[in-house]
Amino acid sequence: MKEGKLRPALVLAKLPGIYNDWLICMISTKKYQVLSPYDEIIRKDSEEFIQSGLKTESVIRSTRLAVVNQNIFLGSIGGISDQLVKTIRQNIAKWILH
Repeated sequence: MKEGKLRPALVLAKLPGIYNDWLICMISTKKYQVLSPYDEIIRKDSEEFIQSGLKTESVIRSTRLAVVNQNIFLGSIGGISDQLVKTIRQNIAKWILH
């Protein structure tokens, strides 16, 4: 089996049911991939960047979602503010309801 790279993700919500699955939002360093107005850039000079634990400026890709089982999580590198999580959830809703 081919092993993948470790990648950061924003954990959004636990899915209902017995399988311990979670909805995640992908994070990328490829800022040219940003889809305005849905994605959020975490800039190096922001408070969010310091809290996030990310190594470089990154894009939280609200349009790149996945459902994963909790057993793939290796740990936490940081976090973001409740307000930014709320904004990202609103961005997802805007995208889906577009």
